[in-house]
Amino acid sequence: MNKQELLDKCKELGISNYKSKNKSQLIELINATPITIETAIETETAIEIDNNSHTFIEVCAGGGGLSDGLIKAGFTPLLLNDNNADCCKTLKKNHPFANVVLGSMDEIDYTPYVGRVDLLTGGVPCQSFSQAGLRKGLDDPRGDLMIKFVEIINLLMPKVFMIENVKGLLTHNDGNTIMKIIESINQNNLYDVKYKCLDASKFNVPQKRERVFIVGVLKSLNASFTFPVENVEIRVLKDVLCDVPVSNGAKYSEDKIKLFKMIPQGGCWINLPEEIQRSYLGNSYYSGGGKRGILYRLSLDKPSLTLLCTPSQKQTERCHPIEERPLTIREYARIQTFEDTYEFLGSINSQYKQIGNAVPVELAKKMGESISSFLKSIVD
Repeated sequence: MNKQELLDKCKELGISNYKSKNKSQLIELINATPITIETAIETETAIEIDNNSHTFIEVCAGGGGLSDGLIKAGFTPLLLNDNNADCCKTLKKNHPFANVVLGSMDEIDYTPYVGRVDLLTGGVPCQSFSQAGLRKGLDDPRGDLMIKFVEIINLLMPKVFMIENVKGLLTHNDGNTIMKIIESINQNNLYDVKYKCLDASKFNVPQKRERVFIVGVLKSLNASFTFPVENVEIRVLKDVLCDVPVSNGAKYSEDKIKLFKMIPQGGCWINLPEEIQRSYLGNSYYSGGGKRGILYRLSLDKPSLTLLCTPSQKQTERCHPIEERPLTIREYARIQTFEDTYEFLGSINSQYKQIGNAVPVELAKKMGESISSFLKSIVD
C-alpha cells in the first residue's frame, strides 16, 4: 500500500490520531489493530494457508495461551476472536498475520469457513461453572455462549472440536451439566466425544492448574483421539524464575510486606503468631476451612498454585518465593509458559487478567500435538 491507501485503511478500521503518522507508523498502527466484526476481511485474503498445516478457529481466545500453543504445534489460525479489545490487540501484536476479530462470538458470520476448518476450539465463558462462583451453569446468560458454540459446531462440522473449561464443570449439577452439553453437541450422533481433566503441572508447566478439555471427533473419520501422556518429571518455580525480564507488577503495602517477612516459602497465614492471625483474618479466623490461599508465599521447590486474574487479592495471594512482593507480569507469563517475546497490551490489571485466564501455552501445545497426530493418522 502507498501512504494514501494506508490512511484510508486507518479510517476504515476506526483508528484515531493517524493523520500525522508516517508510513511505517501507519503500518504499525494497522498491524496492532484488531478487525471488528463489522470490518472483518474476507476469509480468502485473511491468511495464506500452508497446505501441509492443519487449520483452526478459536473463539473466546483471550490473551492467546491456547492459540499460541496450537500455532507452536503446527496449526494455522483462520480466525481468532474475543470480545475484549485488549485481548484482541495482544493477539494481533503476537500473530500479525492472523485474522483477529473483535466482538461477541455469536455475532460472527462463520459460513465462509464451512468445509475449511480442521479444529474448532474455544475457552467458552466458564464463570457460571466455576467452583468459586454461583454455578448456575446453562441457566446463566453466559451459558448461552456454550449453546452458541454448539450451533457453530453444527454449522462448520470441523473434523475436531475442543472446549476448554474449568474443573468445576465436571461436578456442576452432579455432573448433569457436562452431560447436557455433550448431549446438545451430539444430538445428531455425529461426533465421538471424550473429556478429561488435565493438570498443567504434568505437562511441562510449573503450575498446578486443572482444566477440563472436551474433545469431539467426527465418527465418519473412523479414528479415535488420545489425550496427551503426562510427563514423568515436574517443573518447579526455580526452573523458570531466573533471568526473568524486568517488567511492571502489583505492589504490596508496607504492612503486608512486614507480614510476608514472617512467612517461609510454601507457608501462609498459619505461620504468623496467633494474635496477628486473628487481627489479619478478622471474623473469618473463626469461620473454619483451610483458607490457605491467604498470605500464601510460593515455594521455589514446588509448582506454583493456580495463577489468577490478580496476584494480590486477600483470599488468593501469590507472593514471590524469596521477595516480599507479588509476581510481576513477566513472571506470571513465564509460569504460564509464554515466551519472553510474547507481548501483552493494555493496563497492568488487564495484562494480569489476560495471563491469569490463559491456558498455559505448553499444555495447549501438548493438546495441539495430540490433535495434530490424530489428524495426520487420518491422512496416512
